[in-house]
Amino acid sequence: MLTHTITANPTYEFAADVRAGLTKLGQKELPSKYLYDEIGSALFEVISFLPQYGLTRADERLLRRHAHEIVERLATPVAVAELGSGSGKKTRWILEGLCRRQRTSYYPIEISPSALAMCERELSDIESISILGFEREYLDGLLEVAAQRHSGEHLLVLFLGSTIGNFDRPAGVKFLAEVRHILQPGDSLLLGTDLEKSNAQLIDAYDDELGVTAAFNLNLLARINRDLDADFDLRQFEHMARINHQDRSVEMHLRSRCRQTVNIPASELLVEFLEGETIWTESSHKYSRQEVHEMASRAGFCCEAQWIDQQWSFAENLLIAY
Repeated sequence: MLTHTITANPTYEFAADVRAGLTKLGQKELPSKYLYDEIGSALFEVISFLPQYGLTRADERLLRRHAHEIVERLATPVAVAELGSGSGKKTRWILEGLCRRQRTSYYPIEISPSALAMCERELSDIESISILGFEREYLDGLLEVAAQRHSGEHLLVLFLGSTIGNFDRPAGVKFLAEVRHILQPGDSLLLGTDLEKSNAQLIDAYDDELGVTAAFNLNLLARINRDLDADFDLRQFEHMARINHQDRSVEMHLRSRCRQTVNIPASELLVEFLEGETIWTESSHKYSRQEVHEMASRAGFCCEAQWIDQQWSFAENLLIAY
């Protein structure tokens, strides 16, 4: 077992993204990737245990039950890159299955250094594995991984959970096409997609009565305070979740309780909020089973296999690059 991490300094990019999002005409917004600092990642772990939010458990059930079948379908030898590894807990079943067949290189790609460190601790006990983590954006990290592949080696990209749902539909296809551009024919992508369900079920999942999701969302403002020396008063904002029927998505927003001005020195920004104005922080798009096949085809993949969880409508999809 070998572990090592290649890091970057993301503070400047964070400040620039905050400035761009909060000065956007019309709807203010912040990129959802910044929800996952050390505190945000810990809060999301708690969310995954809430009875109303079954997505993470569905993801884990499918990987646990079908890891052997997934691994058997892969061309070998194969290296594994994971986009947004998180703690790495649910990746274990895939890696253990592979490591019983071959020595495996695993490349977690994360912008959260705490999540990357947690992932390496979680998986470093697996026999016949080497771990090289990249503190990078998804595509930047994947390009570095692809540059390191050995002759004749295939690549399996893991994009688990429902992260693809954070993109709107055209952007999601574009992102998958960009991943495909980095890969070679015969490489594979294991993609998690949350499937359509009732509006009531979705609101329960994204606005839980305990307020954990609210704390997760509000922590983004606290992170801007900590990292960018801003002066957001968290008491003057509230979490809200709403259904976007046209886009078939759930949106998370932070709503200003009053008219107020916030100073963000690191972003060189003084931003005004009207009472009731919101910051759009995340979308989670929901898909039909057939739609996943169509997305894959448009991006240059064939959807070879699909596994569906019956307790919480969720799919793991094995896509093969052609």
